[in-house]
Amino acid sequence: MSTSGPAPSADDAAEAPLPPEFVDALEAFTLHLDTELGRSPHTVRAYVGDVTRLLGYARAEGALHLADLDLTDLRGWLAREAADGHARATLARRAAAARVFTAWAHKRGLLLVDPGDRLGTPAAHRSLPGVLKQAEAAALLDVATVAADDGDPVHLRDLLVLELLYATGMRVGELVGLDLDDVDDARHTLRVLGKGAKERVVPYGIPAQRVLDSWLVEGRPRLQTAESGLALLLGARGRRLDPRTARSVVHRTLRHVPDAPDLGPHGLRHSAATHLLEGGADLRAVQEILGHATLATTQIYTHVSVERLRATYEQAHPRA
Repeated sequence: MSTSGPAPSADDAAEAPLPPEFVDALEAFTLHLDTELGRSPHTVRAYVGDVTRLLGYARAEGALHLADLDLTDLRGWLAREAADGHARATLARRAAAARVFTAWAHKRGLLLVDPGDRLGTPAAHRSLPGVLKQAEAAALLDVATVAADDGDPVHLRDLLVLELLYATGMRVGELVGLDLDDVDDARHTLRVLGKGAKERVVPYGIPAQRVLDSWLVEGRPRLQTAESGLALLLGARGRRLDPRTARSVVHRTLRHVPDAPDLGPHGLRHSAATHLLEGGADLRAVQEILGHATLATTQIYTHVSVERLRATYEQAHPRA
């Protein structure tokens, strides 16, 4: 529901107090994202923040009740966000948040129709993820192996962090969430709890198994405390390893690999997927290993491989 007059700025919309009905809807929507959809805390914060901005815009445009929200409001809000200089990827996410919200509100009877069903947004540019060359990945693990030879359990843990991230393509949050009973030694697999609380089983190779065995026998017992619980990976004080520490391990070790890009754990995930495909792995198998909901998400790694192939061709072929 939009009225004539100058459009409110994003800051004005954000500062205007929302009606109690809007606030109640936001609280219920937050609970829906968290408990019913199982979204990560980061996603919940992002979506609720986006919808708060949307409702602030709609209120400034004259909407007094949630039922007043319509397609004109959604489009006007996105246009305002675009005019404020937000990237297309941000606009795409905000449109997605709006669609999830209006679909939920319609299902709850808070909206007579779902205006988000007809909302379109500019497609976000999909940039190719940074990856390591296979030789750089091997050098990374060599550096960590040398460091772990000093017998320090923290260095052994760091080696295991790198081995598992690269061997399995896990997200860092999935890695630090592993428990001892998630390990299947006989099958060389790990039970991983991914996005949306979905479980999957991922394999790992013999090098990772060797480091895992050493960690369980020689490393973890030396760091274990009463607060360790069943956590597979431990921090220096015996608690479950923090994701920030795992990220630091990747960045710090990569600094010792000549000419390697500065990547974090997600860069190792990208590298693992790319190297699997370069080695001939089936795209759907890679999708299952990574825990992607759709094959389209996995397909970006085929583009990475093609781009690298073309770069090699242009560098090496005399008539490129």
